[in-house]
Amino acid sequence: MDAVRVALLREVLAGTEWLGATRRFAGALRGSVVSYGGGLLLAGTPEYEPWHLAAHLVDEAAWSGTPELAPTLVRSDGLGRIEAARRGETLLMVAPEGVDGGLLERVLDARRSGVKVLVLGSGEGELVSLAHESLAVPEGLELDLDTVQHLVSAAVGENSVPVVRGRRSFRDRLSRLADVLTAPPPSRW
Repeated sequence: MDAVRVALLREVLAGTEWLGATRRFAGALRGSVVSYGGGLLLAGTPEYEPWHLAAHLVDEAAWSGTPELAPTLVRSDGLGRIEAARRGETLLMVAPEGVDGGLLERVLDARRSGVKVLVLGSGEGELVSLAHESLAVPEGLELDLDTVQHLVSAAVGENSVPVVRGRRSFRDRLSRLADVLTAPPPSRW
């Protein structure tokens, strides 16, 4: 989904809870990564690896000038990286369903070590109770997990625009959109 489609989706969702919820979650993600500078770990489950979200976060990190947003994707066979996480790091878990006991235990250990845990998923289960912040995408709604990930990744870079009197002016928002649409893709991809 490109920036134009995300902008159209936001227009359609204007007035619903989803825009505010995704922006709050994205703000918490950005605040935890930028404030502590310890790095962002992005992990999923063996059934669902969020590689697509990782790619969008790398793009957003490049476009917003915030390299801290570029995640390290932790694959399901590399859970030792979650175990090794320490204070100052942020762990974003994307889990459409519950997680198994081994993964849950590693997330709990990471939290005990001072890692900030954010969860994007079904909103149910023990994983959500471990999270500092969570965004639930229950089944059967008009939005699915992939769409919400696009909204979150687009919103995570929004704070890079200067704020005037507590709000961004129309000119600032328009300028940011023009910059995003005309910018070349990041060289890494």
